[in-house]
Amino acid sequence: MQATLRLVVGLGNPGADYSETRHNAGFWFCERLARELGASFSVESRFHGRVAQARAAGISLLLPQTYMNRSGQSVGAFMRFHRIAPGEMLVVHDELDIPPGELRLKFGGGLGGHNGLKDITAHLGTQDYWRLRVGIGHPGDRNEVANYVLKPPRREEQEQIDGALDRALLTWPLIAKGDWNAAIKHANTKPKQPATPEKS
Repeated sequence: MQATLRLVVGLGNPGADYSETRHNAGFWFCERLARELGASFSVESRFHGRVAQARAAGISLLLPQTYMNRSGQSVGAFMRFHRIAPGEMLVVHDELDIPPGELRLKFGGGLGGHNGLKDITAHLGTQDYWRLRVGIGHPGDRNEVANYVLKPPRREEQEQIDGALDRALLTWPLIAKGDWNAAIKHANTKPKQPATPEKS
């Protein structure tokens, strides 16, 4: 569980039609992280994805271009080629069961019905990898979930999600040096709610 991190995978769907949708929160984080690390993405067809190498940090970033439900095809190909163990990977993804503005960093555990995680787990044969869950909230009706994740967040939700991604970037140095306990504490701390003005 304390293996050195070698790969960060952001989950989402490729193409302009999906770029602003809730399901692409994992892409959003990895794109920000790449900028922070001075790395740029290029298409690597053998891995069915866009790849950035942050060599100074010893980290690869992968954005599968296979659509969410087949994320494991890209992740599995990359990990086999580079001989990366599941415990050396962090998957960043949207999470319905967490409100916008909140994060959860954890190792292993259930898949929460997330199709990207399901496919990755099927390809790797294990659930034992790190996940950073980016809260997007729930529509309140499970029949609306598919529609909900493929729509952009409302403006106030987007601001909350952006704030969470900022916090995730501040957590990154702890993750990068393998200080997972401190990283979990930092990422999982709920943001302070703005004080509501008292009525006169």
